[in-house]
This record gives sequence, structure tokens and C-alpha cells, in this order.
Amino acid sequence: MSPLTVREMGLADCERVSEIRVRGWRHAYRGLMPQSYLDGLSVAADAEKRRTWLAQGDGSVVNLVAERAGEILGWAAYGPYRDGEVRTADAELYAVYADPAHLGRGVGRALLSASLERCAAFPRMLLWVLKENAAARRFYESAGFRADGAEEPFDVDGVPVPEVRYAKALSG
Repeated sequence: MSPLTVREMGLADCERVSEIRVRGWRHAYRGLMPQSYLDGLSVAADAEKRRTWLAQGDGSVVNLVAERAGEILGWAAYGPYRDGEVRTADAELYAVYADPAHLGRGVGRALLSASLERCAAFPRMLLWVLKENAAARRFYESAGFRADGAEEPFDVDGVPVPEVRYAKALSG
């Protein structure tokens, strides 16, 4: 098997990243969010938003992809922690998704590790995860993240799906 590499995402990667994101949501959030919402997710619409964000971004949000033999298998995004609209001194992992067909093969771990390495100058990395997403919570806990007690309401089509915040101290 060829090695897994992590690199910054480019505009040409947007369609595949959107496929991974939509498949990831449909896989990870089945039973946690309304199925009608998950079924309504559009790869094309997501890719168009992603291209716009990437083209207009100020560089503060970094998107990474993990690939093997030229095939993108996962995506992660990180940047400054947002407390509302205010950026803090901490880093935030905004997303990490592996194509569901490649779960358990180190894709998510490689993306998380690369994100942590690139954020080493920050005091902490924070992330939000659905409270009921036990698999994701185990993944983050195995990487040294701990729930810090903060919770945030999140609503999808009128259904509450609360999030909990996780934190990990970095070398800073």
C-alpha cells in the first residue's frame, strides 16, 4: 500500500472534499440529525461554497487533504478559535472527515496529527463535537482531547443536536 500524505487543499480538490464531507455527515450523523436534512445535502452546492471560501479566504483557515496514490481520502480544516465573532489566542479544529469507505485506516489520525503539528504555537486546540456522537468523541479522546464542560445548543431543522467542546493543551 502506498503511503498516506497530507497537503494543503487546492481549488481542484473542492469537489472531492465536498463528496467526503457530505458522505461523512450522512455516515456520522445518521440517527443524530433528521434524515431529511442529511438526504438534502448537496455535493455540488457544498463544493461551490468551498471554492468561494477558498478563493476569498484570508489564509487564517487552513484546509488539508490526506491522499494515497493521488486519491483524496480525507479533509480537515483548522484556524483561530472563534468565540462568537471574536478570535481568541487558541486554535480550533473546524472539521476532520475521512471518506467512510476508508474509516479506521489512519486517515483521520493523519489529518488530526498534521493539524496539531501546524498549530503547535497556539496554547490550546479546541473543537466542537455532537454530544451524542460517541465514535467521534472516542476518536478525539484517544488523541488526548478532553471535554472541558462547555456545551452549545445546535439545531437542525428544529431538532436539537447539542455540541460539547473538547480541548487539548499544545506546547504554545
